[in-house]
Amino acid sequence: MTVTSASSTSIIRRYLVLTGLYTLSASIIWGVNTLFLLDAGLEILEVFIANAAFTASMALFEIPTGVLADTRGRRASFLLSIGILLIGTVGYVLVAAQGGGLPLFVLMSVVLGLGFTFYSGAMEAWLVDALAETGFGGQLDRVFARAAFVSGAAMLIGTISGGLLGTLDLALPFVVRAALLGILLGIAFTGMHDLGFNPLPARLKTLPEEMRKVAAASLQYGWQNREVRLLILAAMVQAIFTAWGFHAWQPYFLDLLGLDLAWVAGVIAALVALATMAGNALVEFFTRFCGRRTTMILWATGIISVVTIGVGLTDHFFLAVGLYLVSMAASGVISPIKQAYMHQLIPGDKRATVISFDSLVSSGGSMVGQGGLGFLAQMRGLGSGYLAGGILMLAGLPFVWLLRRKNSLADFFEGSRAGHTGACAAQGLPVIGGLESNQSAAAAAD
Repeated sequence: MTVTSASSTSIIRRYLVLTGLYTLSASIIWGVNTLFLLDAGLEILEVFIANAAFTASMALFEIPTGVLADTRGRRASFLLSIGILLIGTVGYVLVAAQGGGLPLFVLMSVVLGLGFTFYSGAMEAWLVDALAETGFGGQLDRVFARAAFVSGAAMLIGTISGGLLGTLDLALPFVVRAALLGILLGIAFTGMHDLGFNPLPARLKTLPEEMRKVAAASLQYGWQNREVRLLILAAMVQAIFTAWGFHAWQPYFLDLLGLDLAWVAGVIAALVALATMAGNALVEFFTRFCGRRTTMILWATGIISVVTIGVGLTDHFFLAVGLYLVSMAASGVISPIKQAYMHQLIPGDKRATVISFDSLVSSGGSMVGQGGLGFLAQMRGLGSGYLAGGILMLAGLPFVWLLRRKNSLADFFEGSRAGHTGACAAQGLPVIGGLESNQSAAAAAD
């Protein structure tokens, strides 16, 4: 038993190290990526075209790479992720140095998107398989909570460091990222091995059939389920703005400040990470007063819309940054609630399939947003993009409204009671739908 315990501890420690280094390497360019592309000679619209290519790549390759991870192994998928990201990162620097222009940046963006899809889900699956093999008797929730803390700390260090390095040279964060990926590749190659997983033969000719099965399950358990479909559509509308808004604030806020300081972008990126984490942490607090998930989604979406419009209208740096951080905190509230809602609605053995489908639809919305809002920003300025994005966010509210009217048990937090509805009303929060039906649904949920 002692040996088993030590083996489990070793697996967890390795998982935390690998996850932390991966997040550190990824986040070190987040605060300066748009500035780097602009400095390389791209127009603002071309920047968003390159970013849209990255999103399209993730959508295109997510299912095929997932099939590979489930057949050839999680270690193989993770190593491929690191190697491909290393190639894409070095490629970005070389393209900028040679003045390669938009087509080559689009190509490297596709490479980077492919690299991230090899990582998606592979590390979590590796951890769960390995812990099951070593007889782990603890709670996975605590392991994932520790991993989230490590990733959050790595993200803060990465974004701030990237901003400071970018002050010296905007290519430096990419060079350091490549070095970190090289170190991570060596650690994973020598210290990460599949446990509790038997590789299956992966043949190119069987891949279309596997993808067809995933597509069929996505339609059956995702799109044809009205509640899941409404959740997916609401998330898609939000995705139209969020990816564009994250990449656009770098040049927009520095322009409002009137100073071209990359370290400022790094600090803001760190604050964005903190604001999102704060939103995650507030979810538990808010559930004390509201018993329905749709109530919190409606309020958070409304807040995001209003403050994003404010970001587009103001010409004051500190006010714009503050409003944007509020929107990121509200997004941090929506994300875990939406995830939990989704998992309540779909069968356990189909969760990965439906979540992948949700990601595909959101990626489609993100591509449209980065192209459309990027074009608007090119013509009318970045502020117009935020103004339009804030108004666009309101288009997601009808989907949430219709979802709420279903009075599904999944809408109620576990352990919620009819009194929650009264508490919401007492605090001025909206109670949509008949009170009597809401109360009966909450009672049934108990």
